[in-house]
Amino acid sequence: MFFSSSLLLISKGIEVFLDFSFLSTSSFDFSFILYFDWKTFLFMSFVLLISSLIMNYSEEYMSAEKDFRRFIYLMVLFVFSMMVVISSLNLISILLGWDGLGLVSYALVIFYQNEKSFNAGMLTALSNRVGDAALLMSISLMVWGSWSFMGFMDFDSMNFKVISLFIILASITKSAQIPFSSWLPAAMAAPTPVSSLVHSSTLVTAGVYLMIRFFDSFSSAMMGVLLFSSLFTMFMAGVCANLEYDLKKIIALSTLSQLGMMISILSLGDKELAFFHLLTHALFKALLFMCAGAIIHNLGDFQDIRYMGSLIYYMPLSLACMNLSNLALCGLPFLSGFYSKDLIMEVLSMKFSSSFVYMVFFLSVGLTVSYSFRLSFYIFFSPFYGLSCKSVSDSSNYEMTKSMLGLVFFVVIMGSCLSWFIFPSFYFIILPLLLKLMTLLFIVLGAILGFEIINFGMFLSRPFSNFSAAWFLTLMWNFPTLSTMGVSSKFLGGGSVFLKKFDQGWLEEYGVGGISRLIKLCSSSLQAFSLNYLGLYFFMVMVFMVFLFSFVI
Repeated sequence: MFFSSSLLLISKGIEVFLDFSFLSTSSFDFSFILYFDWKTFLFMSFVLLISSLIMNYSEEYMSAEKDFRRFIYLMVLFVFSMMVVISSLNLISILLGWDGLGLVSYALVIFYQNEKSFNAGMLTALSNRVGDAALLMSISLMVWGSWSFMGFMDFDSMNFKVISLFIILASITKSAQIPFSSWLPAAMAAPTPVSSLVHSSTLVTAGVYLMIRFFDSFSSAMMGVLLFSSLFTMFMAGVCANLEYDLKKIIALSTLSQLGMMISILSLGDKELAFFHLLTHALFKALLFMCAGAIIHNLGDFQDIRYMGSLIYYMPLSLACMNLSNLALCGLPFLSGFYSKDLIMEVLSMKFSSSFVYMVFFLSVGLTVSYSFRLSFYIFFSPFYGLSCKSVSDSSNYEMTKSMLGLVFFVVIMGSCLSWFIFPSFYFIILPLLLKLMTLLFIVLGAILGFEIINFGMFLSRPFSNFSAAWFLTLMWNFPTLSTMGVSSKFLGGGSVFLKKFDQGWLEEYGVGGISRLIKLCSSSLQAFSLNYLGLYFFMVMVFMVFLFSFVI
């Protein structure tokens, strides 16, 4: 229904506003505004399609969980919070959905009750609180106008530029760009259906979607800084994924890389193309996580890809779906990822900004092919070293396979369909032959690099204990260490000192507590004075009245 509505709105050029006014004063108007255009309906249709398939997938994946009903309620709240963010035009209601995403994601990350999950959930929650605080600052700066970000004020005003900075800060925390990248791989402590929903169409895409909505208010300087942040995020995620052995973390780092690609093309001024890649990426990333979950579920919860060789003989259907989504991630013609990724690379070549940006971007694309090829090689062709006593087959997870097959059709055809729906006129980009072949060249180089990393994998893994550069590359440029050290020792420790010494100390004596004690003391003194000198008080009043009466006469 939402998909058909988006096609109707894009063909007719219609936008629908629903404004519910709650309070109106001379300075501001507090109203709840719902805004529906073709982007809103199209994105909502993708979120609902993917979440419905994941709910069906979870029935079998989480069948042994005694709190399964609570898990489903949390997933429904998660999807509802995303719907509020997508359809809201008011920053207050956006904050409600934004905070809902953060709160429910924390509850889902710590769903498995262990120390690792609690640490990951705390890192996720505290990292996202930075973005929540930035949104609160934006709301406070918009209080003199309207909290609706469309038509708030002149985009060239200094106030709105500061608001735009806070919006960018909120978006890059939710989309895990540098320097807030460490929480995304840590959130893999959540169950795999949660990871599939989070990384495809809900939590991490909320930041990109908010930037697409606020795109017209961003200055060129902000876009320049955002471009370099997203480029380094792409490169860092690609390098780390090539040296990682945890299946879910490899796919999480690929999500980080694709988010960097979306924000890179958004920074270059093409928000429609960023939205296009956002939708196609949601499809094949959800399928990739669902296939990874089926493998982990069948192998007795092992996530190390070195144990997963030759699974094509045991799980042919799941592995075929996984290979299809992996090829869509690489941009193989003519799957859904090809239509957006190839177009992004050609638009980047057309909007040539600098040699550094160009080379880092294409090198990151090559790294995407490299870790995808490495992942496929380990799962398809390496020897099987699994320690599971379960029967590893597709027949043991019928509902999960059915949900995966429901997405395969869209992974294949939806890129072509969306390229006709979204763009009013088709892109026809003419480039020199070398620039046209640059994409193919880096894809081939990436596949060669992935093969070489496989061959030298043991050589690379042995000297990690005494090779600091390898640790630096593997551990996301030390961002997890810096985040946990900074959050635990600096911010939380400083907050504890502030609470004890200042809030409960000096402010209690000279702030609200001191003022309240002073008021109580004054009131008791006045009460005693009034009781002791009540007769004198009335006598003076009578004398004054007699004097005033005689003066008037």
